[in-house]
Amino acid sequence: MQEKPFDGITVQEVLDRAGVARSTFYKHYRDKDDLFLSDVEDFFASASTMLTRTKADLRRLAPIRELFAHIAGAREFYVSLAASGMLDEAKGLGRGFFARSIEERLRLAGVQLTQAEMSPTAHALSGSMFALLDWWADHGMKMEPEGMDRLFHARAWAGISSTPSES
Repeated sequence: MQEKPFDGITVQEVLDRAGVARSTFYKHYRDKDDLFLSDVEDFFASASTMLTRTKADLRRLAPIRELFAHIAGAREFYVSLAASGMLDEAKGLGRGFFARSIEERLRLAGVQLTQAEMSPTAHALSGSMFALLDWWADHGMKMEPEGMDRLFHARAWAGISSTPSES
């Protein structure tokens, strides 16, 4: 996608680059979109659970610093992804993965929310994370990932602690 737009890439070009037979490819994927989204799912599954796997401080709900640093290091790919029209679909997958992991982190941290509050809170925080990513990318990725991490977590915890539980 850095060499040509996603729509211009053929399955044959993918097969040639990977050295894979067409029958093998279609045994695992429906088309190139399916291959791409499978890789995106694998990436977000790993990224979203990183803090729990590494037993990171429970005040960290999402690996903003690490994710933003990764994206900054792959800026050309990110721009190509946006140009391909696949970025929104990828971020949609990411929101789901991160919502689940944020919910788990909230539970591990002992946050006292009702069942009816926990899932929507995690989804709102995940959406906020991706909105912050959009802002950061749109503004040239100038703020350091560490600063974005501090900003996200300060806002997240302020919102959680000020949310009254319903009886």
